[in-house]
Amino acid sequence: MQLFNIDYVPGKEFEALGLVKGAVVQSKNIGRDFMAGMKTFVGGEIKSYTQMLVEAREIATRRMVDEAEALGADAIVNIRYGSSAVMQGAAEVIAYGTAVRLARVKP
Repeated sequence: MQLFNIDYVPGKEFEALGLVKGAVVQSKNIGRDFMAGMKTFVGGEIKSYTQMLVEAREIATRRMVDEAEALGADAIVNIRYGSSAVMQGAAEVIAYGTAVRLARVKP
C-alpha cells in the first residue's frame, strides 16, 4: 500500500474509491501517568506520552490501510492525522485519507 499526504500519485492516474479512516483511543498505565505528571514540574519532553502518540498513530494508520485494502485500493492519498484528548492521560488519534486504485497500464 502506497501512502501519500499529497492529493495525487506522481506520474499515475487513479480511480477514487472513497474515504478511509482508522481511529484509536490510547492511554498509558497509571505508573507512567504519575511519572509524566512529575515531569511537568521540571519541564521537558514527556517521553511516555510521545511514545503513546507514536503507537496510536501506527495503530490508526494500520486500521486505515486495512479499510483501504478491503476496498481493493493500491494507495491512499491526501492522508491526514488528527488527535484530541478524551480524558486525562488518554488521546484519540485518527488517520484518514482517500483510497484509490491506480490505473492499469495497457500493453
